[in-house]
Amino acid sequence: MPTRLLLADDHQIVREGIKWLLEPAGFQVVAEAADGLEAVRLAKDLSPDVAVLDVSMPVMNGIEAARAIHDNAPRTRTVVLTMHTEEWCVLAALEAGVRGFVIKSQAVGDLIRAIEEVVRGQVYLSPGVSRALVEAYLAGTKAPRDPLTPRERQVLQLIAEGKATKEIAGLLGLSVKSAESHRTRLMDKLDIHQTAGLVRYAIRRGLTSA
Repeated sequence: MPTRLLLADDHQIVREGIKWLLEPAGFQVVAEAADGLEAVRLAKDLSPDVAVLDVSMPVMNGIEAARAIHDNAPRTRTVVLTMHTEEWCVLAALEAGVRGFVIKSQAVGDLIRAIEEVVRGQVYLSPGVSRALVEAYLAGTKAPRDPLTPRERQVLQLIAEGKATKEIAGLLGLSVKSAESHRTRLMDKLDIHQTAGLVRYAIRRGLTSA
């Protein structure tokens, strides 16, 4: 039985390219998502074997999506496919439960190997990921502490993407009052009360590339 995959990337041409490369290798793409929130929903509904996630996606980025998939579809393992090799990104991905970390500049064989390894219950990291960084993770080094809850990070990403409170409420299935409360709390926690400052913080934390 082929390994069932969910592909999540906000560019359709990228998803089509990955699918075209992976299906001849014996994988079955059962679903595609254009943003992290959609990826979480599909993973929960379909329980694919592996979700391949881009890190930079709208509405919910790949790391937050991986964390939510881990909670809501525990049998689905996650692989991130990204250009980011910074320490914060690798550590945050591993802490979110990601089992495969693949750099987009690598050949497709790297992604195939990552999927095969995580299906076997292993952790796979592209050769471009620093060995010292991996050792730091195994030794218990944590990504820089983020005071926000997962929901507050979702709201922050949407604010950074220019969404109004009503839009945020609709996307996350919240009341407008709840969305406004999350916005107020995250601003108080960060002591940042201007949208421009929130955008800069979100970019630094890798929540958006806006």
